[in-house]
Amino acid sequence: MTGNRETIADRLRRHYKDFKPAERKIANRLLENYPMSGLVSITELSKMSQVSTPTVMRTLKRIGFDSFVRFQKALKQELSETLSDPVARHGQWATDAPREHILNRSAESVLKNLKDTMNQINHRDFNAVVELLSAPERAVHLVGGRITHAFSDYLGTHLEVIRSGVYKLPLAVSLWSHHLLDMKSGDVLVIFDVRRYEADLLNLAELAHDKGVRLVLFSDQWLSPIAGLAEFSFPVRIEAPSGWDSGVATLFVVEAMINAVECRLWPEAERRIKELEEAFNRTGRFRPSER
Repeated sequence: MTGNRETIADRLRRHYKDFKPAERKIANRLLENYPMSGLVSITELSKMSQVSTPTVMRTLKRIGFDSFVRFQKALKQELSETLSDPVARHGQWATDAPREHILNRSAESVLKNLKDTMNQINHRDFNAVVELLSAPERAVHLVGGRITHAFSDYLGTHLEVIRSGVYKLPLAVSLWSHHLLDMKSGDVLVIFDVRRYEADLLNLAELAHDKGVRLVLFSDQWLSPIAGLAEFSFPVRIEAPSGWDSGVATLFVVEAMINAVECRLWPEAERRIKELEEAFNRTGRFRPSER
């Protein structure tokens, strides 16, 4: 923020939860390299965001601009004020300082991912997905990609304890068609797909969608192509100071969803947990706690 005035970036974040998927692509592009990403032509911006120019204008109108010229004028004014602000300049210079320890840089990145993710997730969508996952008449299927299958397994392992009718798809893509045979209209398929988006996941989503399966997508800030098919999409920030994407914010949202479903299905979940613990005790699966 420049002084106490709301910036265009602030407006984008404030309205993000109400944006449609295509409009979120515009917001993500503008925020990705802010403010420079907004200083191109409207044609370039629409092309880079993979949306139409009318979608660009519809997005800008949502944040208070009735023309692209007015938007760029405000952006340039904001940039001019930032460059003349000694406090802002000092913050910019700090990026050229020697790199800090990786623990501190990673922690800073994670905190920013969490903050941006919370600003972008629609709480109404979150609650609606919790209701879907809590409906006993709906089977829940879960799948992820080369890396993201770890999140689908984590969510699935917890849901298996909380409720029945939970099915984790295997790593072997060749077996996914077998699981499609048991997916019914009204069932839920939770998909994890972040860049680089996987063609196999998109193919599965299309086949499940054609059967009337309700799709829930966990993706990144750029959104997997599956977002065009999904009833609910969660854009989670995955930036990290390395060549790998961060999964901390994704895991945070997943754990929040697990907690919400458990609360929604209590006390049936409590009964299942107690039964599971009794089985563990009888089989000696885990060592008793040492006090």
